[in-house]
Amino acid sequence: MLVNLDLHDARPLYLQIMDAVRRALVVGTLRAEDPLPSVRELAADLLINPRTVSQAYRELEREGVIYVRRGLGTFVAPDIHPDRHERRALARGVARRALVEARNNGLGVEELVTMIREVAAEEGGEPSPLPTPAIRDEEQ
Repeated sequence: MLVNLDLHDARPLYLQIMDAVRRALVVGTLRAEDPLPSVRELAADLLINPRTVSQAYRELEREGVIYVRRGLGTFVAPDIHPDRHERRALARGVARRALVEARNNGLGVEELVTMIREVAAEEGGEPSPLPTPAIRDEEQ
């Protein structure tokens, strides 16, 4: 499981860890009954206090996303099956962070959406169904 923490993100580190686990479930890199790294192992990998990882794991366990087998480790819950709602929530979080970053850099929503479409087209992603707005004469 790959967890990347963003020190510039205003969210607490434990929430970022929780989001990374949820994201891994939605994209399929984690599945039901998969083991998670131990608290100490993940804390060492991320160079953070083990209590932070423990807090994330406790919250995920409370939500029914993971469970602990004493002496064996922490595992993804057997009945976890990410659905469309969770995928939508993931996309919404990505969109919210992109919008915040865009606004912090003086960009508007339309500019951001246009650039996302252009970059996706350049990288061989989904073709843009909406045409790129024409540059007006006064902008040239």
